[in-house]
Amino acid sequence: MSKRDYYEVLGVERGADQATLKRAFRKLAQQYHPDVNKSPEAEAQFKEINEAYQVLSEPQKRAAYDRFGHAATGPGSGFNDFSGAGFGDLGSIFEEFFSGFAGANTRGRRNGPRRGADLRVDISLSFEEAAFGVEKELEVPRMDGCDRCNSSGAEPGTSPERCSTCGGSGEVQRRQQSPLFGAIVTASPCPNCGGEGEIVKTPCTKCNGRKRVQVTRKLKVNVPAGVDEGTRIRLAGEGEAGMLGGPPGNLFVVITIEPHPIFMRNEFDIHMELPISFAQAALGDTIEIPTLENGREPLEIPAGTQTGKNFRLRGLGIPRLQRTGRGDLNVTVRVITPTDLSDEQKDLFRRLAVTLGTEINEPKKGFFERLWGDD
Repeated sequence: MSKRDYYEVLGVERGADQATLKRAFRKLAQQYHPDVNKSPEAEAQFKEINEAYQVLSEPQKRAAYDRFGHAATGPGSGFNDFSGAGFGDLGSIFEEFFSGFAGANTRGRRNGPRRGADLRVDISLSFEEAAFGVEKELEVPRMDGCDRCNSSGAEPGTSPERCSTCGGSGEVQRRQQSPLFGAIVTASPCPNCGGEGEIVKTPCTKCNGRKRVQVTRKLKVNVPAGVDEGTRIRLAGEGEAGMLGGPPGNLFVVITIEPHPIFMRNEFDIHMELPISFAQAALGDTIEIPTLENGREPLEIPAGTQTGKNFRLRGLGIPRLQRTGRGDLNVTVRVITPTDLSDEQKDLFRRLAVTLGTEINEPKKGFFERLWGDD
């Protein structure tokens, strides 16, 4: 049986943006969710809607689908594994949308393990550190589990008590009769325990019953050679501690790079301007130019070089991130017009002009210049 087009499944145009896709998915998910729709076809329709959204909501997957159709989602394509980043949003959509329809799928979720929050820290690197890699030490403030109460929130020697209002589930349920869907049971956080499922009567004196305390950790991060502005490095498990036995979040290190006084970067190539005199441009010269390693590299300027001429020095650019080889160093020549010439230098230029067949009509001094002189 052939699959329906994913855009047709969601009822959107092929050029629909992410916000339109999300609205369409939420509307259809509410309509066909098995906790709401008891028709025999609802579960299959819900799976079809879910599959379409998981592909179209991920830019990379969507691009492949737009190009290859359902062939991009077959076995071996990697698209049939929805345990990745795109599918992780599904739980939050359902929680927000359905507010916990009662049943095995939602019961106990509120007071179950919760993953810790992700953290971000920005670090600034010099141009050379970004090019060749560096090890940096970070100080990261984060919430960790309280070691005094072992993250229970209760003073040692005491224990939290089960909430009498929700019976330890962390939620209270409400039954409503809907003319469209029939009997609907919704769940909301317990107002007595705040969704925790337990009451701490003797709070820990260190964390005040919050189960976590703020600490500052020192970490080392190895920045690989070739990182660019905005590169993110993920340190797994170095975010905030989870709750109720949940895993910790991750720490994301975001790179910013200080400008270099000489070089500019374009991906893995670097660029610089080389000012040269009229004499060097006309007669040619060999000039030593700086490199990223603080060394010098000879560059031959041929006679008759014009402003804007570019020279490429292979392999003297940025090391390629997580690959072998390096980019190139591009040198753009800029011929500098001399100023403040001495009388002797002016005379030499006049004589040169004559030999080149060029007549020089030097501007005459104006009235005020004649009146006040060069001052």
